[in-house]
Amino acid sequence: MTADVATRETTGAPPARRVPTWGRALLWVVLVAVAYLLPALLGGSDRIYTTVVLVAIFAIMSYGVDVVLSYLGEVSLGHTLFWAAGAYTTAILAVRSGWTPIPALLASIVVTLVLALLLGLATLRTREFVFSLVTYAAAIIGLTVVQNTQALGGSDGVVGVPLLELPAVGGTYAARTNAELWPIALVCLVLVVLLVSRFRRSRLGTTALMAQMNGELSTAMGVDVRRTRMLVFVLSAPITALAGWLYAYQRSYVSPDLLSPTFLLFMLTAVILPGRRLLLGPLVGAALLTSQQQLFSLGGDADKIVLGGVLAIVLLASPTGLVGIWHALVRRVRRSR
Repeated sequence: MTADVATRETTGAPPARRVPTWGRALLWVVLVAVAYLLPALLGGSDRIYTTVVLVAIFAIMSYGVDVVLSYLGEVSLGHTLFWAAGAYTTAILAVRSGWTPIPALLASIVVTLVLALLLGLATLRTREFVFSLVTYAAAIIGLTVVQNTQALGGSDGVVGVPLLELPAVGGTYAARTNAELWPIALVCLVLVVLLVSRFRRSRLGTTALMAQMNGELSTAMGVDVRRTRMLVFVLSAPITALAGWLYAYQRSYVSPDLLSPTFLLFMLTAVILPGRRLLLGPLVGAALLTSQQQLFSLGGDADKIVLGGVLAIVLLASPTGLVGIWHALVRRVRRSR
């Protein structure tokens, strides 16, 4: 059973029509081109560019959670640890050791892989509620360590992260503003979407989904369920770390608030709001939530209430998210006809 078939069976969606490969490739090129031009079409203000950059960063952050939630069926409450690890590793190496962005990114990925491996081994035998508690405990430990370790900046964090500069033809490309950071954020987002798309069609993705739906049958068929869970969990960590890397350069500093429940709640809501196992689901969810916070903000605490309220309402009204509500409406209209 493929991931797409499983998604349609879960949400009750009608069978999808097959689009030729060249047609899908052309559609993706058009979508990326429109996305690149979108901020300019919306007026090109710094506020607009800030919003789209944050949408890209938070979408990448949420894709890491989506891989675990959608393909392992587990709610990871510890992905803020990977998000913060990517940001902190980048900031410390860039500020104190003068590392350039690419080596800092590679180091962030290595650090995050080690953390994911350790946490994955600790949670290998756990499921559902216990898995969530253990991962959340890891995030709380990470927050405590960061706040009380002067080498990590303590409660003040690390300030003075330099500009994001990448090698380019004829010199370097420096992202001095959010408008200049937008192409880099968009490229990172596209690469993550392509990676997740490849994972969905891979043997690992199919095996993980099969193990989630029927672990006993998967084991009887020769699938090593524990190894599959470990691989998927470890794969998800660098994705979220990439978002932390970008966020450190976008914000120019890092602080313990990266491990706050707000970012955890954002990740979960961005994944659950549109619906699980949707390739562009986390992007749509991040776009809706970030737009509300940046363009239609009600204030810090009020935005947190909106974030938590949206998650609660969606879970109560439609556990399959907005796509589930849409499919229910389509079925009702068809029956009425």
